[in-house]
Amino acid sequence: MNEPIGMSGFASKESRHKLADRKDDFYASPLEAVDSFIAIEEPYLPRHLWEPACGDGAMVMPLRQKGYSVLASDLVARGCPDSSAGQDFLMPFPVPGNFGGIVTNPPFKLASEFVIKSLSLAPYVAILARIAFLEGIQRRPMFKSTSLARVHVSSRRLPMMHRDGWDGPISTSATCFAWFVWDARHAGEPVIRWFDWKDHAR
Repeated sequence: MNEPIGMSGFASKESRHKLADRKDDFYASPLEAVDSFIAIEEPYLPRHLWEPACGDGAMVMPLRQKGYSVLASDLVARGCPDSSAGQDFLMPFPVPGNFGGIVTNPPFKLASEFVIKSLSLAPYVAILARIAFLEGIQRRPMFKSTSLARVHVSSRRLPMMHRDGWDGPISTSATCFAWFVWDARHAGEPVIRWFDWKDHAR
């Protein structure tokens, strides 16, 4: 396990519009995905984490229940316990201290930017994203220059992640998701693994 590392100062400036100007893109993470992640990454997961897109706490609360210390922040207050709001992760703001890794479910359109910023702050980064995140000419340089360690593919489709405010029927997603993990301790090519969330369901 990583020991917590102290981080202080300010996140680097980005010549970009605030996320608030582009509208936020909130989809709560399924509990099944988070429980599976904790089980399969437990040997590597730092005890002190930061979730910078915490939303309603769907990722934060299961991690805390398992004994992890989790700092939580987001642009918009959505009810996550013990969290701070009004922080655009991609814009300058005081970075909290005492965390060894970042775990989050970022807006897909900003996932690459979240990864790059996260890797500038922590040696361990994990995001939940569509498997399609692996493709794309624009993302290729990022993958070639960063320490992607593991990709955990959900063999069984996860429960649907609906946009905030959705009040229609809940169904299984038609999209394949995976956990992407960057780990500075990893050597060599990324490892691809598969999981069935039903193996870890409560």
